[in-house]
Amino acid sequence: MAHSKTIKNKILIIDDEGAVARSIADILNMEGYWAKTAGDATLALTMLNTEQFDLILSDVKLPGISGLELLLRLKDVHNTVPVIVMSGHGTIDIAVQAMKQGARDYLEKPIDLNRLLKAVKMVFSTPATVKNKNAQHRITESLIGSSKPMLDILDRIKKVAPSDARVLITGPSGSGKELVARKIHELSIRSQQAFIDVNCAAIPSDLIESELFGHEKGSFTGAHTMHKGKFELAAEGTLFLDEIGDMHMHMQSKVLRVLQEGALTRLGSEKSIPVRPRIIAATNKNVIHEISQKTFREDLYHRIAVVTIEVPALAQRRDDIPELCNYFLNRHKTAETPLHITPSALQLLINRDWPGNIRELGNVIERLCIFCKEDITVKDIEAYV
Repeated sequence: MAHSKTIKNKILIIDDEGAVARSIADILNMEGYWAKTAGDATLALTMLNTEQFDLILSDVKLPGISGLELLLRLKDVHNTVPVIVMSGHGTIDIAVQAMKQGARDYLEKPIDLNRLLKAVKMVFSTPATVKNKNAQHRITESLIGSSKPMLDILDRIKKVAPSDARVLITGPSGSGKELVARKIHELSIRSQQAFIDVNCAAIPSDLIESELFGHEKGSFTGAHTMHKGKFELAAEGTLFLDEIGDMHMHMQSKVLRVLQEGALTRLGSEKSIPVRPRIIAATNKNVIHEISQKTFREDLYHRIAVVTIEVPALAQRRDDIPELCNYFLNRHKTAETPLHITPSALQLLINRDWPGNIRELGNVIERLCIFCKEDITVKDIEAYV
């Protein structure tokens, strides 16, 4: 077998001719790769947003989104995944155009077995491909979608992640702020270190200082052992301060001091402990308004908002709802779960306002998967949403 490593190179084959796609997948699986198939570009984009692939083999003639259009979308969202295009005799010119748009190679149909294996082997012997594997195209569910707002966020993430800049993520509850933070961490130089998250709104005000900075044994009633806080646990990784807009002003001052000095003192101690995690914060509040109302420190805002990323409400990125529905269907499906949402039912979901955003949509799809045993219809939407 060509590849006997524990971690196999994963290949996505996109072709509307199911027999051809399965034949190629069978050959590659026999050679030690891990191959999956998709019958069109829309399904392929959904799979790419939920799974990690190391190579894409795509026909240039596809129903709906064409192979060339798919290539352009991949350059925007999954530009670290190499693409080999496949073409019939009448589409060689299109294949050449695809090469100009960034495809790594092209194969002429009917596919020659030796040529196929040689092309695939060549891709995986390229240093850039090896370097990028398992590093630059990890996928997070909140990033599903190819709408302009989503592409803008992905572009901003790719630009800010390699730096060590502090980031403030804003947006309504349920829109995916934490998952954007995780994506930044995954693409950063700190990706092999810890990602520590803390919900500032969920911790009582009398406990949050201990939670963030830690305490020594005996420092207060109930402190039976020494406790490291979130700043220490994050170490050289990333500390995600979720809902920082709900933090009390007194605590904001203490966090600001730690960020300024790069050190903290545990409760019950006088020893200064250096801490250098990357800080990513998030809030569903209008921070500028909170500053004007004297409920958020302006100096802390400038410390944490070197870069800002605004995550829109789901109602502002309705074009992503079909892909998100496919993702949640695949996540919750069982042997008895419906595999499709009828077009009219999907349109109802697209038209809905979704005040709870992605979180609400995910809950709705899970509920439908529980109660529906056939394709999801308008009646099901009206009954269970």
